[in-house]
Amino acid sequence: MTAARLIIWRHGRTAWNATGRFQGQADIPLDEVGRGQAAAAAPRIAALGPTAIVASDLSRAAETADALARVTGLTVTYDRRLREIDVGSWEGLTVATVEQQDPGHVHDHHLGADFRRSATGETAGEVADRVAAALTEIVGAADDDAVVVAVMHGLAGRVGMARFLDLEPNRFGGMRNCGWINLERHRLGHWLVREYNATAPETGMPAPEDRVA
Repeated sequence: MTAARLIIWRHGRTAWNATGRFQGQADIPLDEVGRGQAAAAAPRIAALGPTAIVASDLSRAAETADALARVTGLTVTYDRRLREIDVGSWEGLTVATVEQQDPGHVHDHHLGADFRRSATGETAGEVADRVAAALTEIVGAADDDAVVVAVMHGLAGRVGMARFLDLEPNRFGGMRNCGWINLERHRLGHWLVREYNATAPETGMPAPEDRVA
């Protein structure tokens, strides 16, 4: 069995998103704007006919998933493999501070290198592997006509989707808060990207830089 559709949905805005701080796996809740974004986007996601919702266990993803659960009546399940990249000692720091402390980060980012987010954090490649493994397991366990919504994070969603499709993560830009990716399984078994970074009009925001996870 394999789901017919997979929706990867990024959480709404947090205060740390708004101030350009590295979040990583810090458990930062949605701010007022983020809650409004989730409420606005939920009916759009519901219109795609979801049959299951699985979310990262971090509160910003869980709160976003709850907005969809209220509209659809579905129960949310959680998978910690869908968490955002671990940024280690960069957690809570601004981009400017990280650039001062680790100027090599800027160089690696501009080159598109797969660099480690601080000495104690993860690389995008490591995140891609764990998220893709989770997505493969989740859709593989679903019925053939299922529409699965995976509620997660910007970088994790982008690179995990790319690895799931056996593509290079750097082929895709950053995801907006409450933006979603719509993947449809072709009758021959491969997956098609029907939408990328789609948003409800009420939630439209500039896409963030992936450095701020």
